[in-house]
Amino acid sequence: MIWVLIFGGIALFGAVAVISYAVWLAHKASDLFSEVRMLGQRADEAGELLGRIQLPTSIHE
Repeated sequence: MIWVLIFGGIALFGAVAVISYAVWLAHKASDLFSEVRMLGQRADEAGELLGRIQLPTSIHE
């Protein structure tokens, strides 16, 4: 009977650990996707800024 309680406790602890890790991983994935989205916005802004640059047609003019 004691072994059932011991293994049940270990299983419960393992389930809590797996659920906690899954929640932590979901938060990290959300943070990562947010950063990737921000990186895309910054790349768009950089593209717009580079598109505004006008290079001279000739150096001797």
